[in-house]
Amino acid sequence: MDQPRVVLGVSGGIAAYKACELLRRLTESGHRVRVVPTASALRFVGEPTWSALSGNPVETEVWNDVHQVPHVRIGQEADLLVIAPATADLMARAAHGLADDLLTNTLLTARCPVVMAPAMHTEMWEHPATRENVATLRRRGTVVVEPAVGRLTGVDTGKGRLPDPEQIFQLCRRVLARGAGAATADLSGRHVVVSAGGTREPLDPVRYLGNRSSGLQGYALARVAAARGARVTLVSAAVGLPDPAGVDVVPVATAEQLRQAVVEAAAEADAVVMAAAVADFRPAVYAPGKIKKTDDREPDPITLVRNPDVLAEIAAKRARAGQVVVGFAAETDDVLANGRRKLERKGCDLLVVNEVGEHRTFGSTDNEAVVLGADGTELPVPHGPKEDLAEVVWDQVLARW
Repeated sequence: MDQPRVVLGVSGGIAAYKACELLRRLTESGHRVRVVPTASALRFVGEPTWSALSGNPVETEVWNDVHQVPHVRIGQEADLLVIAPATADLMARAAHGLADDLLTNTLLTARCPVVMAPAMHTEMWEHPATRENVATLRRRGTVVVEPAVGRLTGVDTGKGRLPDPEQIFQLCRRVLARGAGAATADLSGRHVVVSAGGTREPLDPVRYLGNRSSGLQGYALARVAAARGARVTLVSAAVGLPDPAGVDVVPVATAEQLRQAVVEAAAEADAVVMAAAVADFRPAVYAPGKIKKTDDREPDPITLVRNPDVLAEIAAKRARAGQVVVGFAAETDDVLANGRRKLERKGCDLLVVNEVGEHRTFGSTDNEAVVLGADGTELPVPHGPKEDLAEVVWDQVLARW
């Protein structure tokens, strides 16, 4: 099989040094990479570094090897063009179709999927001009990932940090897996909300009621949606996983915290996918001190009260016309019958039903499920990576828009 051909564009931001790690991951996983840095990028990381890490000559000027027409050839031959970091200036030039260097020329000639990973100060990212440029690029099918939140240049902290190179790499893999064509960024312009993980209901300062959910399926849904161009809000309950590139992560712990975060995010969402395992009950009383074990008597019974039904609430009170709501059901017996009843009871558009158990689904990177539709459809998804199930779910959501 031919090596996927990736063009790594690097624009002139301090985060350019992180692109070296992205380049290493791409080359070590079998991709053939050509690096196209801007003149400003070369002030941060020199040409010998890019050449040594890629194993290929570095493309820097429109005027080099003119007989090979590099400003056209590089874009035409690529299977993926990823720009990391993408500065505010680079995105502005790309949005307006300017072609004043080799990288912007390559952008105009590329017919492959394009991924941009922005990195800049928070004020620059939030400026109306940048927001409009990002919206323009996304509308055209470019996958512009959301920057991470964290330490920026100097003492500043906020949104604008380049996402972790490993997460950018994983997103690029998903984009490449979908292949070229207009459908690559088919969720572009959409805002989706995904919940993941398992809620924890505190009993005392050291104990809680929880479940086995790892959050892997919810995170797969978030990664795939980002790779398909969506703006993603991920409400993450007690998950020890790295933040997916280009995803806004809202950490929560309890069912009530999850409800508040999902309801707030759903107000402007085109779809809500409730993949989290939300506790049905919580202790009626929270003990302010650790409950002690005594030798002279048995512990007091723990009284439980119901938690809010977040899925049913979101489905019943849709914040926007056409909003698609997806639920998940983990069943141990009568899987399809129980799933159908739950689909009707919750009022959602789709319900992903799978059989769970001691050594099934929870904590596994694979899954097997049936996607039930309120319209009576029934779509089995065979055993495979959780990303494959995520692709099917988003296909079904897209069909209902």
